[in-house]
Amino acid sequence: MRRGWKMALSAGLRCCRRVLSWVPVLVIVVVVLWSYYAYVFELCLVTVLSPAEKVIYLIFYHAIFVFFTWTYWKSIFTLPQQPNQKFYLSYTDKERYENEERPEVQKQMLIDIAKKLPVYTRTGSGAVRFCDQCHLIKPDRCHHCSACAMCVLKMDHHCPWVNNCIGFSNYKFFLQFLGYSVLYCLYIATTVFSYFIKYWRGELPSVRSKFHVLFLLFVACMFFVSLVILFGYHCWLVSRNKTTLEAFCTPVFISGPKKNGFNLGFIKNIQQVFGDNKKFWLIPIGSSPGDGHSFPMRCMNESQNPLLADEEYWGDNDYDNPDYPEGSSSLAVETET
Repeated sequence: MRRGWKMALSAGLRCCRRVLSWVPVLVIVVVVLWSYYAYVFELCLVTVLSPAEKVIYLIFYHAIFVFFTWTYWKSIFTLPQQPNQKFYLSYTDKERYENEERPEVQKQMLIDIAKKLPVYTRTGSGAVRFCDQCHLIKPDRCHHCSACAMCVLKMDHHCPWVNNCIGFSNYKFFLQFLGYSVLYCLYIATTVFSYFIKYWRGELPSVRSKFHVLFLLFVACMFFVSLVILFGYHCWLVSRNKTTLEAFCTPVFISGPKKNGFNLGFIKNIQQVFGDNKKFWLIPIGSSPGDGHSFPMRCMNESQNPLLADEEYWGDNDYDNPDYPEGSSSLAVETET
């Protein structure tokens, strides 16, 4: 009976957590809907008197609004991509691994399995990266998301504002969402500012629209400052071909840690996210090259171009702690917590 109550309580808590995880998204949706009403109706249709100015404002506003909401939708509802089946331990290997009590034998088992896979990154201690929750050998740049309870290919971070894990499948959409958000806020702020001044000087009557126009400028400026910083940071990450996790914890290769292990040069780094076809760069359509399981590496180009070689190895990195990047294990094999 007591066990049944515990299971019911656990299920109830999980349900509450799922519901609460949508609260940040709901907040954003409410703010966006209000901004639409305030700009279209209270500013353009009520406050702006010139018909030509109304048309111009509305055309450009709706063009930006469409891409802004489209990219936000794609960021929320594009599911994170998981590793394919060949990276999971087979039933036999899983049984052998779990029944084996000797750490060195477990380590060797994972090394033997990893030899058959395109895996070139390791833990901080040089062991094979293994997730003991999903029972898989992690592909390069793959990490376990505790919020999503799964391993995500090229995981960047879990974003509560989209209630989704940002990774290989939706990082392009997330970056576009940030860019169009910045443009959306900037456009509102610049077009509202002149009417803000008129209300401030008393050149326009103090009606209901005054509150919406004044508050619209304040909200647009507030979001613009925070978003432009976040967007700038992710642009820097793209220019270096890094994820947020890799920026905080240097990826470790078979030869050792390399800060620029995936850095292919500015143009190729951008193409790794947006693809080769530039006409798709601004449109939220999947165009990232590859399948998310393996990526071109700087070290593989060094023999072809010696100028790419760099010597960022073990000496200048802190790897006394084997936690990389999500968990630790006394087995010298990366596990998830």
